[in-house]
Amino acid sequence: MIRLLALTVGATMAMAPAAEAHGPPRLKLEMQQKLDATPDEVWAAIGRFDDMSWHPAIASLELAGDGSADQPETSTRVLHLKADAGDPTITEVLSRWQPEKRCYAYRIEAVEVTVLPVTNYAATLCVTDEGGKALVNWKGGFYRGYPNNEPPPELNDEAAIQAVTGVYQAGLDALAERFGKAE
Repeated sequence: MIRLLALTVGATMAMAPAAEAHGPPRLKLEMQQKLDATPDEVWAAIGRFDDMSWHPAIASLELAGDGSADQPETSTRVLHLKADAGDPTITEVLSRWQPEKRCYAYRIEAVEVTVLPVTNYAATLCVTDEGGKALVNWKGGFYRGYPNNEPPPELNDEAAIQAVTGVYQAGLDALAERFGKAE
């Protein structure tokens, strides 16, 4: 019995450092914009996975995989970003397509952390009806670009949140400019 207790205590103590060491928390961000347009008008502008021309950071988009505009459920898109140098890209995969709810979900399959300092990013983009006006809701979950302890400043939690906030804000601002903000 004492030997069993000693083994249990020894095993517990051996595991203690592992229990204390954990990775970074999953970060979450949700931003909304109410627009002076109907939900159907806004969904017509942003509801196609194969078209991100509404977002000012996107230079072009190519659809890859087996998907198409008519059958997007298996779609992969490669976003070519506007940049002064190089051709930075983000590859995204559609994970849920619900046009009847004016909503889709996607995840980033490939991105350099120098382009967007995040990992394991997944998001939803939805348009709902709020009193006859469109409410765009963009919600994402992700980890910072550096998965270990003591990340460099450009890959820490703050940098990840700031970068994703910038992406969402630029898109929502472009929609507000196009449709107008609703009161």
